[in-house]
Amino acid sequence: MSMLNPLQMRRLDALNYYTATRKYDLSFPRLTDDIDCDVVVIGGGFSGINTALELAEAGITNVVVLEARHLGYGGTGRNGGQVMAGIGHDLDAVKKHVGPQGLETLFKIANMGAGIIRDRVAKYGIDADFSRGYGYLAYNQRQLKTLRGWFDEFRAADPGEEIALLEGRDVQTIIGTDVYAGAIKHMGGGHVHSLNLLLGEAKALAGYGARIFENSPATSVEYGPRITVRTNGGTVTASKLLWACDGFLDRLEPAIASKTVNTFAFQVATEALSDDIIERISPIRGAYSDIRPVIDYFRVTRENRLLFGSATRALDYIPKDLAGWNQNLMLKIFPYLKDVKIDMAWGGPMACSANLFPQIGTLPGRPNAFFVQGYSGFGVTPSHIVCKVLAEGMSEGSARYDLMARIPHVSIVGADNARPAITTAGKCWHQLSGYFNGRR
Repeated sequence: MSMLNPLQMRRLDALNYYTATRKYDLSFPRLTDDIDCDVVVIGGGFSGINTALELAEAGITNVVVLEARHLGYGGTGRNGGQVMAGIGHDLDAVKKHVGPQGLETLFKIANMGAGIIRDRVAKYGIDADFSRGYGYLAYNQRQLKTLRGWFDEFRAADPGEEIALLEGRDVQTIIGTDVYAGAIKHMGGGHVHSLNLLLGEAKALAGYGARIFENSPATSVEYGPRITVRTNGGTVTASKLLWACDGFLDRLEPAIASKTVNTFAFQVATEALSDDIIERISPIRGAYSDIRPVIDYFRVTRENRLLFGSATRALDYIPKDLAGWNQNLMLKIFPYLKDVKIDMAWGGPMACSANLFPQIGTLPGRPNAFFVQGYSGFGVTPSHIVCKVLAEGMSEGSARYDLMARIPHVSIVGADNARPAITTAGKCWHQLSGYFNGRR
Protein backbone atom coordinates (compact mmCIF):
# COMPACT_ATOMS: atom_id res chain seq x y z
CA MET A 1 0.00 0.00 0.00
CA SER A 2 2.84 2.43 0.72
CA MET A 3 3.87 2.20 -2.97
CA LEU A 4 0.69 4.11 -3.94
CA ASN A 5 0.47 7.87 -4.25
CA PRO A 6 -1.85 9.86 -1.94
CA LEU A 7 -4.56 10.26 -4.59
CA GLN A 8 -4.69 6.50 -5.21
CA MET A 9 -4.88 5.88 -1.47
CA ARG A 10 -7.82 8.28 -1.11
CA ARG A 11 -9.70 6.53 -3.90
CA LEU A 12 -9.17 3.09 -2.34
CA ASP A 13 -9.93 4.33 1.18
CA ALA A 14 -13.18 6.09 0.22
CA LEU A 15 -16.30 5.43 2.29
CA ASN A 16 -17.49 1.92 1.52
CA TYR A 17 -20.65 -0.05 2.11
CA TYR A 18 -19.29 -1.91 5.14
CA THR A 19 -18.18 1.09 7.18
CA ALA A 20 -21.39 2.93 6.21
CA THR A 21 -23.58 0.11 7.54
CA ARG A 22 -21.62 -1.25 10.53
CA LYS A 23 -23.90 -2.29 13.39
CA TYR A 24 -21.36 -2.65 16.20
CA ASP A 25 -20.29 0.43 18.12
CA LEU A 26 -17.08 -1.29 19.06
CA SER A 27 -13.67 0.27 19.62
CA PHE A 28 -10.52 -0.66 21.51
CA PRO A 29 -7.79 1.43 23.15
CA ARG A 30 -4.32 2.22 21.88
CA LEU A 31 -1.50 0.28 23.52
CA THR A 32 0.31 2.56 25.99
CA ASP A 33 1.98 0.05 28.35
CA ASP A 34 4.50 -2.78 28.33
CA ILE A 35 2.58 -6.04 28.69
CA ASP A 36 3.11 -9.81 28.58
CA CYS A 37 0.98 -12.56 27.06
CA ASP A 38 1.14 -16.06 25.62
CA VAL A 39 0.39 -15.12 21.99
CA VAL A 40 0.62 -11.76 20.22
CA VAL A 41 -1.16 -11.29 16.89
CA ILE A 42 -0.23 -8.50 14.49
CA GLY A 43 -3.27 -7.68 12.35
CA GLY A 44 -6.92 -7.09 13.26
CA GLY A 45 -8.69 -8.59 10.25
CA PHE A 46 -10.30 -11.97 9.71
CA SER A 47 -6.97 -13.82 9.94
CA GLY A 48 -5.83 -12.26 13.20
CA ILE A 49 -9.19 -12.22 14.99
CA ASN A 50 -10.24 -15.68 13.80
CA THR A 51 -6.98 -17.34 14.82
CA ALA A 52 -7.12 -15.63 18.22
CA LEU A 53 -10.74 -16.72 18.67
CA GLU A 54 -9.93 -20.30 17.74
CA LEU A 55 -7.11 -20.25 20.32
CA ALA A 56 -9.41 -18.75 22.96
CA GLU A 57 -12.04 -21.41 22.33
CA ALA A 58 -9.29 -23.99 22.89
CA GLY A 59 -8.43 -22.43 26.25
CA ILE A 60 -5.53 -20.14 25.21
CA THR A 61 -7.01 -16.83 26.28
CA ASN A 62 -3.93 -14.76 27.22
CA VAL A 63 -3.79 -13.32 23.71
CA VAL A 64 -3.07 -9.78 22.51
CA VAL A 65 -4.13 -8.46 19.09
CA LEU A 66 -2.43 -5.36 17.67
CA GLU A 67 -4.15 -3.47 14.86
CA ALA A 68 -2.39 -0.54 13.15
CA ARG A 69 -5.62 1.32 12.29
CA HIS A 70 -9.04 -0.01 13.28
CA LEU A 71 -10.42 -3.54 13.12
CA GLY A 72 -11.33 -4.41 9.55
CA TYR A 73 -9.37 -1.56 7.97
CA GLY A 74 -7.73 -4.03 5.57
CA GLY A 75 -9.23 -6.60 3.24
CA THR A 76 -11.86 -7.70 5.76
CA GLY A 77 -13.63 -4.37 5.46
CA ARG A 78 -13.28 -4.00 1.67
CA ASN A 79 -14.27 -7.35 0.14
CA GLY A 80 -17.26 -8.86 -1.62
CA GLY A 81 -18.70 -10.68 1.38
CA GLN A 82 -18.96 -13.86 -0.70
CA VAL A 83 -19.38 -17.11 1.27
CA MET A 84 -18.29 -19.73 -1.25
CA ALA A 85 -16.69 -23.14 -1.40
CA GLY A 86 -12.95 -23.58 -1.73
CA ILE A 87 -9.68 -22.61 -0.13
CA GLY A 88 -7.53 -21.48 -3.09
CA HIS A 89 -7.89 -20.86 -6.80
CA ASP A 90 -6.91 -24.38 -7.87
CA LEU A 91 -6.11 -27.31 -5.57
CA ASP A 92 -4.29 -29.06 -8.42
CA ALA A 93 -1.63 -26.33 -8.19
CA VAL A 94 -0.43 -27.84 -4.89
CA LYS A 95 -1.06 -31.49 -5.67
CA LYS A 96 2.60 -32.32 -6.35
CA HIS A 97 3.51 -31.04 -2.88
CA VAL A 98 0.84 -32.89 -0.88
CA GLY A 99 0.15 -36.07 -2.88
CA PRO A 100 -3.24 -37.70 -3.58
CA GLN A 101 -4.08 -38.31 0.07
CA GLY A 102 -3.09 -34.78 1.03
CA LEU A 103 -5.18 -33.40 -1.82
CA GLU A 104 -8.18 -35.33 -0.50
CA THR A 105 -7.62 -33.79 2.94
CA LEU A 106 -7.43 -30.29 1.44
CA PHE A 107 -10.62 -30.91 -0.52
CA LYS A 108 -12.44 -31.92 2.66
CA ILE A 109 -11.36 -28.87 4.64
CA ALA A 110 -11.99 -26.59 1.63
CA ASN A 111 -15.72 -27.17 2.09
CA MET A 112 -15.78 -26.31 5.81
CA GLY A 113 -15.86 -22.53 5.47
CA ALA A 114 -19.57 -21.77 5.10
CA GLY A 115 -20.38 -24.10 7.99
CA ILE A 116 -17.78 -22.45 10.23
CA ILE A 117 -19.26 -19.02 9.50
CA ARG A 118 -22.84 -20.19 10.07
CA ASP A 119 -21.87 -21.84 13.36
CA ARG A 120 -19.91 -18.78 14.48
CA VAL A 121 -22.86 -16.48 13.78
CA ALA A 122 -25.23 -18.78 15.67
CA LYS A 123 -22.93 -19.44 18.64
CA TYR A 124 -22.22 -15.78 19.39
CA GLY A 125 -25.44 -14.23 18.07
CA ILE A 126 -23.54 -12.14 15.52
CA ASP A 127 -25.66 -9.68 13.52
CA ALA A 128 -23.94 -9.94 10.15
CA ASP A 129 -26.78 -10.34 7.64
CA PHE A 130 -25.77 -13.89 6.73
CA SER A 131 -27.87 -15.07 3.77
CA ARG A 132 -27.88 -18.37 1.94
CA GLY A 133 -27.66 -18.75 -1.83
CA TYR A 134 -24.72 -18.74 -4.27
CA GLY A 135 -24.44 -18.89 -8.04
CA TYR A 136 -21.29 -20.05 -9.87
CA LEU A 137 -21.62 -18.73 -13.42
CA ALA A 138 -20.34 -19.92 -16.81
CA TYR A 139 -20.21 -17.68 -19.88
CA ASN A 140 -19.73 -20.42 -22.47
CA GLN A 141 -19.76 -24.17 -23.08
CA ARG A 142 -16.11 -24.60 -22.06
CA GLN A 143 -16.82 -23.08 -18.68
CA LEU A 144 -20.07 -25.01 -18.41
CA LYS A 145 -18.09 -28.23 -18.82
CA THR A 146 -15.94 -27.13 -15.87
CA LEU A 147 -19.08 -26.41 -13.82
CA ARG A 148 -20.35 -29.94 -14.49
CA GLY A 149 -17.23 -31.29 -12.81
CA TRP A 150 -17.65 -28.87 -9.91
CA PHE A 151 -21.28 -29.92 -9.56
CA ASP A 152 -20.32 -33.54 -8.97
CA GLU A 153 -17.69 -32.47 -6.42
CA PHE A 154 -20.09 -30.15 -4.60
CA ARG A 155 -22.73 -32.86 -4.31
CA ALA A 156 -20.18 -35.36 -3.02
CA ALA A 157 -18.96 -32.88 -0.41
CA ASP A 158 -22.43 -31.68 0.67
CA PRO A 159 -24.92 -34.47 -0.15
CA GLY A 160 -27.63 -32.95 2.04
CA GLU A 161 -27.42 -29.46 0.53
CA GLU A 162 -29.61 -28.01 -2.22
CA ILE A 163 -27.31 -27.89 -5.25
CA ALA A 164 -28.48 -27.74 -8.86
CA LEU A 165 -26.82 -27.48 -12.28
CA LEU A 166 -28.67 -25.04 -14.53
CA GLU A 167 -28.28 -24.57 -18.27
CA GLY A 168 -29.73 -22.25 -20.89
CA ARG A 169 -32.82 -20.30 -19.86
CA ASP A 170 -32.95 -22.11 -16.52
CA VAL A 171 -30.02 -19.96 -15.39
CA GLN A 172 -32.45 -17.05 -15.20
CA THR A 173 -34.29 -18.75 -12.33
CA ILE A 174 -31.43 -17.57 -10.09
CA ILE A 175 -30.10 -14.46 -11.88
CA GLY A 176 -31.75 -11.86 -14.07
CA THR A 177 -29.52 -11.79 -17.14
CA ASP A 178 -29.09 -13.77 -20.35
CA VAL A 179 -25.29 -13.50 -20.62
CA TYR A 180 -24.53 -16.84 -18.95
CA ALA A 181 -24.68 -20.30 -20.52
CA GLY A 182 -24.86 -22.18 -17.24
CA ALA A 183 -24.72 -21.96 -13.47
CA ILE A 184 -24.48 -23.96 -10.28
CA LYS A 185 -27.05 -22.98 -7.68
CA HIS A 186 -25.51 -23.78 -4.28
CA MET A 187 -27.72 -22.93 -1.32
CA GLY A 188 -25.00 -23.93 1.14
CA GLY A 189 -23.02 -20.83 0.16
CA GLY A 190 -24.18 -17.25 0.35
CA HIS A 191 -23.00 -13.88 1.57
CA VAL A 192 -22.33 -11.92 4.74
CA HIS A 193 -21.61 -8.40 5.96
CA SER A 194 -17.94 -9.09 6.51
CA LEU A 195 -17.16 -6.10 8.76
CA ASN A 196 -20.06 -6.85 11.10
CA LEU A 197 -19.00 -10.51 11.15
CA LEU A 198 -15.47 -9.47 12.14
CA LEU A 199 -16.69 -7.09 14.84
CA GLY A 200 -19.00 -9.75 16.24
CA GLU A 201 -16.08 -12.17 16.35
CA ALA A 202 -13.89 -9.55 18.03
CA LYS A 203 -16.58 -8.96 20.65
CA ALA A 204 -16.67 -12.72 21.30
CA LEU A 205 -12.86 -12.80 21.53
CA ALA A 206 -12.82 -9.97 24.08
CA GLY A 207 -15.40 -11.92 26.05
CA TYR A 208 -12.79 -14.63 26.60
CA GLY A 209 -10.45 -12.07 28.14
CA ALA A 210 -8.21 -11.49 25.13
CA ARG A 211 -6.87 -7.94 24.80
CA ILE A 212 -7.31 -5.99 21.56
CA PHE A 213 -5.55 -2.71 20.75
CA GLU A 214 -6.34 -0.44 17.80
CA ASN A 215 -4.20 2.39 16.41
CA SER A 216 -1.18 0.42 17.62
CA PRO A 217 1.06 -0.34 14.62
CA ALA A 218 3.97 -2.70 15.14
CA THR A 219 7.21 -0.82 14.52
CA SER A 220 9.74 -3.58 15.20
CA VAL A 221 9.97 -7.18 16.39
CA GLU A 222 12.74 -8.78 18.45
CA TYR A 223 12.76 -12.58 18.09
CA GLY A 224 13.90 -15.19 20.57
CA PRO A 225 12.40 -17.67 23.05
CA ARG A 226 10.28 -14.69 24.10
CA ILE A 227 9.28 -12.32 21.30
CA THR A 228 8.94 -8.57 21.84
CA VAL A 229 6.77 -6.45 19.55
CA ARG A 230 7.30 -2.69 19.81
CA THR A 231 4.62 -0.17 18.90
CA ASN A 232 4.62 3.63 19.06
CA GLY A 233 3.06 3.47 22.53
CA GLY A 234 4.19 0.31 24.28
CA THR A 235 5.52 -3.23 23.89
CA VAL A 236 4.10 -6.74 23.96
CA THR A 237 6.26 -9.70 25.01
CA ALA A 238 4.92 -13.16 24.16
CA SER A 239 5.89 -16.79 23.77
CA LYS A 240 4.43 -16.93 20.26
CA LEU A 241 3.69 -14.43 17.52
CA LEU A 242 1.42 -14.42 14.49
CA TRP A 243 1.87 -12.16 11.48
CA ALA A 244 -1.65 -11.68 10.03
CA CYS A 245 -1.37 -8.59 7.82
CA ASP A 246 -1.84 -10.08 4.31
CA GLY A 247 -1.95 -7.24 1.75
CA PHE A 248 -1.10 -4.63 4.41
CA LEU A 249 2.17 -6.18 5.63
CA ASP A 250 4.08 -3.27 4.04
CA ARG A 251 7.43 -5.12 4.15
CA LEU A 252 7.48 -5.18 7.98
CA GLU A 253 8.77 -8.77 7.94
CA PRO A 254 11.12 -9.37 4.97
CA ALA A 255 11.08 -13.16 5.40
CA ILE A 256 7.45 -13.30 4.25
CA ALA A 257 7.07 -10.01 2.36
CA SER A 258 8.78 -11.52 -0.70
CA LYS A 259 6.34 -14.46 -0.82
CA THR A 260 3.39 -12.41 -2.09
CA VAL A 261 2.74 -9.48 -4.38
CA ASN A 262 -0.19 -7.06 -4.18
CA THR A 263 -2.72 -6.48 -6.90
CA PHE A 264 -6.01 -4.62 -6.46
CA ALA A 265 -9.75 -5.17 -6.60
CA PHE A 266 -12.47 -2.52 -6.83
CA GLN A 267 -16.13 -2.41 -5.81
CA VAL A 268 -19.23 -0.27 -5.97
CA ALA A 269 -22.52 -0.17 -4.10
CA THR A 270 -25.60 1.06 -5.90
CA GLU A 271 -28.33 3.14 -4.38
CA ALA A 272 -31.12 1.20 -2.66
CA LEU A 273 -33.26 -0.47 -5.34
CA SER A 274 -36.91 -1.45 -5.43
CA ASP A 275 -38.02 -4.92 -4.39
CA ASP A 276 -39.04 -5.60 -8.00
CA ILE A 277 -35.59 -4.80 -9.38
CA ILE A 278 -33.85 -6.82 -6.68
CA GLU A 279 -36.14 -9.76 -7.42
CA ARG A 280 -35.26 -9.45 -11.11
CA ILE A 281 -31.51 -9.29 -10.40
CA SER A 282 -31.49 -12.11 -7.88
CA PRO A 283 -34.57 -14.31 -7.33
CA ILE A 284 -32.61 -16.12 -4.59
CA ARG A 285 -31.23 -12.86 -3.09
CA GLY A 286 -27.82 -14.45 -3.37
CA ALA A 287 -24.17 -13.89 -4.20
CA TYR A 288 -22.54 -14.72 -7.53
CA SER A 289 -19.23 -15.02 -9.32
CA ASP A 290 -18.18 -16.25 -12.73
CA ILE A 291 -15.31 -18.71 -13.06
CA ARG A 292 -12.97 -16.79 -15.34
CA PRO A 293 -9.32 -16.30 -14.32
CA VAL A 294 -10.23 -12.79 -13.13
CA ILE A 295 -13.80 -12.87 -11.90
CA ASP A 296 -16.69 -10.47 -11.60
CA TYR A 297 -18.44 -10.94 -8.25
CA PHE A 298 -21.62 -9.40 -6.94
CA ARG A 299 -24.45 -9.77 -4.47
CA VAL A 300 -27.55 -8.05 -3.14
CA THR A 301 -27.74 -6.66 0.38
CA ARG A 302 -30.40 -6.46 3.06
CA GLU A 303 -30.89 -2.80 2.14
CA ASN A 304 -31.62 -3.74 -1.51
CA ARG A 305 -28.30 -2.52 -2.88
CA LEU A 306 -26.28 -4.34 -5.50
CA LEU A 307 -22.59 -4.70 -4.60
CA PHE A 308 -20.44 -5.31 -7.67
CA GLY A 309 -16.69 -5.93 -7.79
CA SER A 310 -13.87 -7.00 -10.08
CA ALA A 311 -10.20 -6.43 -10.91
CA THR A 312 -8.35 -5.45 -14.05
CA ARG A 313 -8.09 -8.38 -16.45
CA ALA A 314 -4.51 -7.99 -17.72
CA LEU A 315 -2.81 -4.62 -17.27
CA ASP A 316 -2.43 -3.87 -13.56
CA TYR A 317 -3.56 -0.33 -12.72
CA ILE A 318 -5.94 1.61 -10.46
CA PRO A 319 -8.72 3.27 -12.47
CA LYS A 320 -9.13 7.00 -11.93
CA ASP A 321 -12.92 6.63 -11.80
CA LEU A 322 -13.68 3.52 -9.72
CA ALA A 323 -17.43 4.10 -9.90
CA GLY A 324 -17.51 4.43 -13.67
CA TRP A 325 -15.09 1.55 -14.22
CA ASN A 326 -17.17 -0.90 -12.18
CA GLN A 327 -20.45 0.44 -13.54
CA ASN A 328 -19.36 -0.34 -17.10
CA LEU A 329 -18.74 -3.97 -16.11
CA MET A 330 -22.01 -4.15 -14.20
CA LEU A 331 -24.02 -2.89 -17.19
CA LYS A 332 -22.63 -5.64 -19.42
CA ILE A 333 -24.50 -8.08 -17.18
CA PHE A 334 -27.46 -5.93 -16.10
CA PRO A 335 -28.09 -3.34 -18.87
CA TYR A 336 -31.44 -2.45 -17.30
CA LEU A 337 -29.56 -0.79 -14.41
CA LYS A 338 -28.24 2.00 -16.67
CA ASP A 339 -30.11 4.71 -14.74
CA VAL A 340 -29.17 3.38 -11.29
CA LYS A 341 -27.00 5.67 -9.16
CA ILE A 342 -23.70 4.47 -7.73
CA ASP A 343 -23.54 5.58 -4.10
CA MET A 344 -20.09 4.29 -3.05
CA ALA A 345 -16.89 3.11 -4.74
CA TRP A 346 -13.74 1.78 -3.08
CA GLY A 347 -10.92 -0.72 -3.48
CA GLY A 348 -8.03 -2.45 -1.79
CA PRO A 349 -5.00 -4.69 -2.21
CA MET A 350 -5.01 -8.46 -2.51
CA ALA A 351 -1.83 -10.29 -1.49
CA CYS A 352 -1.31 -12.95 -4.15
CA SER A 353 0.99 -15.95 -3.80
CA ALA A 354 2.73 -17.52 -6.78
CA ASN A 355 0.39 -20.55 -6.70
CA LEU A 356 -2.66 -18.48 -5.62
CA PHE A 357 -2.96 -20.63 -2.48
CA PRO A 358 -3.00 -19.35 1.14
CA GLN A 359 0.28 -19.58 3.03
CA ILE A 360 0.75 -20.61 6.66
CA GLY A 361 3.84 -21.65 8.57
CA THR A 362 6.68 -20.34 10.71
CA LEU A 363 9.52 -17.97 9.85
CA PRO A 364 12.83 -19.66 8.94
CA GLY A 365 14.67 -20.63 12.13
CA ARG A 366 11.93 -19.15 14.32
CA PRO A 367 9.53 -21.95 15.36
CA ASN A 368 7.48 -19.63 17.61
CA ALA A 369 6.85 -16.97 14.93
CA PHE A 370 3.90 -17.91 12.70
CA PHE A 371 2.35 -16.25 9.66
CA VAL A 372 -0.72 -16.42 7.43
CA GLN A 373 -1.14 -14.60 4.12
CA GLY A 374 -1.68 -14.89 0.36
CA TYR A 375 -5.44 -15.45 0.01
CA SER A 376 -5.14 -14.09 -3.53
CA GLY A 377 -8.54 -12.41 -3.54
CA PHE A 378 -10.48 -15.21 -1.85
CA GLY A 379 -10.33 -14.42 1.85
CA VAL A 380 -13.74 -14.25 3.52
CA THR A 381 -14.51 -17.96 3.67
CA PRO A 382 -10.98 -19.44 3.36
CA SER A 383 -9.73 -17.31 6.27
CA HIS A 384 -12.17 -19.10 8.57
CA ILE A 385 -10.85 -22.47 7.35
CA VAL A 386 -7.16 -21.63 7.27
CA CYS A 387 -7.17 -19.98 10.69
CA LYS A 388 -8.83 -22.98 12.29
CA VAL A 389 -5.98 -25.11 10.94
CA LEU A 390 -3.41 -22.48 11.89
CA ALA A 391 -4.68 -22.34 15.48
CA GLU A 392 -4.21 -26.11 15.67
CA GLY A 393 -0.60 -25.67 14.63
CA MET A 394 -0.04 -22.87 17.14
CA SER A 395 -1.46 -24.91 20.02
CA GLU A 396 -1.32 -28.70 20.09
CA GLY A 397 -0.31 -29.27 16.46
CA SER A 398 -2.20 -31.27 13.85
CA ALA A 399 -1.63 -33.33 10.72
CA ARG A 400 -3.60 -30.92 8.56
CA TYR A 401 -1.53 -27.96 9.81
CA ASP A 402 1.63 -29.90 8.93
CA LEU A 403 0.14 -30.62 5.50
CA MET A 404 -0.61 -26.98 4.70
CA ALA A 405 2.60 -25.64 6.23
CA ARG A 406 4.83 -27.87 4.08
CA ILE A 407 3.53 -26.46 0.79
CA PRO A 408 6.49 -24.39 -0.56
CA HIS A 409 6.19 -20.60 -0.70
CA VAL A 410 8.03 -19.24 -3.71
CA SER A 411 9.72 -15.84 -3.45
CA ILE A 412 8.50 -13.31 -6.02
CA VAL A 413 11.59 -11.49 -7.24
CA GLY A 414 11.10 -7.75 -7.75
CA ALA A 415 7.78 -7.62 -5.90
CA ASP A 416 8.57 -4.11 -4.63
CA ASN A 417 10.16 -2.21 -7.50
CA ALA A 418 8.53 -4.07 -10.40
CA ARG A 419 5.12 -4.83 -8.86
CA PRO A 420 2.94 -3.53 -11.77
CA ALA A 421 5.00 -5.45 -14.36
CA ILE A 422 4.95 -8.65 -12.28
CA THR A 423 1.21 -8.53 -11.64
CA THR A 424 0.48 -7.69 -15.26
CA ALA A 425 2.57 -10.66 -16.41
CA GLY A 426 0.88 -12.88 -13.83
CA LYS A 427 -2.58 -11.85 -14.97
CA CYS A 428 -1.72 -12.47 -18.61
CA TRP A 429 -0.40 -15.94 -17.76
CA HIS A 430 -3.48 -16.60 -15.62
CA GLN A 431 -5.71 -15.63 -18.56
CA LEU A 432 -3.78 -17.87 -20.94
CA SER A 433 -3.89 -20.84 -18.57
CA GLY A 434 -7.66 -20.38 -18.38
CA TYR A 435 -7.90 -21.82 -21.90
CA PHE A 436 -6.31 -25.06 -20.69
CA ASN A 437 -8.33 -25.55 -17.51
CA GLY A 438 -11.80 -24.67 -18.80
CA ARG A 439 -12.15 -21.22 -17.30
CA ARG A 440 -11.99 -19.08 -20.44
